[in-house]
Amino acid sequence: MSDTLLIVADSERNADMLYATRMFAPDAFIWFRHRGRSAVVMNDLEIDRARKEARVDEVISQTAISRPLEKRLGRQAKLGEVIAAIFKQRGIRAARVPSSFPLALAEQLRRRGIRVRTDDRPFFPQREIKRPDEVRAIERALRITEAGLAAGIATIRAARIARDGRLTLTGATLTSERVRAEIDIAMTRLGGIGAHTIVAGGAQACDPHERGHGPLRAHQAIILDVFPRDERTGYYGDMTRTVVRGRVCDALRHQFEAVREAQRVAIRAIRPGVNGRTVHRAVQRLFEERGYKTADTTHTSPPVSSARAAAGHMQGFFHGTGHGLGLAVHEPPRIGVVPARLKAGHVVTVEPGLYYHGVGGVRIEDVVLITADGCRVLSRFPVELEIR
Repeated sequence: MSDTLLIVADSERNADMLYATRMFAPDAFIWFRHRGRSAVVMNDLEIDRARKEARVDEVISQTAISRPLEKRLGRQAKLGEVIAAIFKQRGIRAARVPSSFPLALAEQLRRRGIRVRTDDRPFFPQREIKRPDEVRAIERALRITEAGLAAGIATIRAARIARDGRLTLTGATLTSERVRAEIDIAMTRLGGIGAHTIVAGGAQACDPHERGHGPLRAHQAIILDVFPRDERTGYYGDMTRTVVRGRVCDALRHQFEAVREAQRVAIRAIRPGVNGRTVHRAVQRLFEERGYKTADTTHTSPPVSSARAAAGHMQGFFHGTGHGLGLAVHEPPRIGVVPARLKAGHVVTVEPGLYYHGVGGVRIEDVVLITADGCRVLSRFPVELEIR
């Protein structure tokens, strides 16, 4: 097994590259680690910044490598040729790369005698266990998340209820788009980047990844799922609240109470050594005991009598209980149907949900740090259903 690791990617979007270098760069560059020493290969535009910011042992000038190559080749050097030249200088004959490594680049390296391989293992398994500075970065991202949630809920609370049930604000219909904008603006002021923020009401809230669009209505559940990236560190926050402006019907209130209790059950169960699937099954069991069945209504009748189900929809609890959070908004470990042993230092979301057409969707999401003897909730935002 080669001890050489190789990544070619930008660090704005590639979490492994950001983890390796701690430097943001919008264009792809080269990072490798050989015999315990790390290096980046940078173009002239980024090399001075890399020398100041990149957390590596060596910064190599791409121009210094490519210039003699281009003189010999009589053309611009390909990226694979640059990497091969550096590796041959250092006696490197093989490297392990991430599963996302570009195929064309891998072929360039292979043609030049560099063996490239990948496998299903995480490229940096140590990313799963968060250092204290990473936990602090996630907590900062959560404070940004909470500011966004506060702005969104304040906007909904300030709305008036029109005679036809629409929510209105300053004489105009309140829409998902308007609330989403208020959330994202609040987070931007604190250095957070909101992307695909969810503000989904009514039937739209029954699709967990529906962003939400159009008018919001009173007396219906509105799901706000907010997951900004802190532009300073690259770490994510992730929280969800479900609110109703107006009156809450009994069926929706009972659904909300079941989700709230399911989250408590999950948090009590999370500790080092526990299988995430065990936590997930505990949530499923609570929902089943309370009569909240999960079904595909394409083939099955409505799972609960209070739900006026529309055919062709999944209903009940049909997603995972949680996922890892860090430099990616979804990363290992998962708390769901696939086994995953939880460890101290994992930071995970806990987000059970129930979705029934005719009643509404409810999801509550918070973030916990798994400690030596249990877990600590990192989120601070209050949970309330009915807002007036």
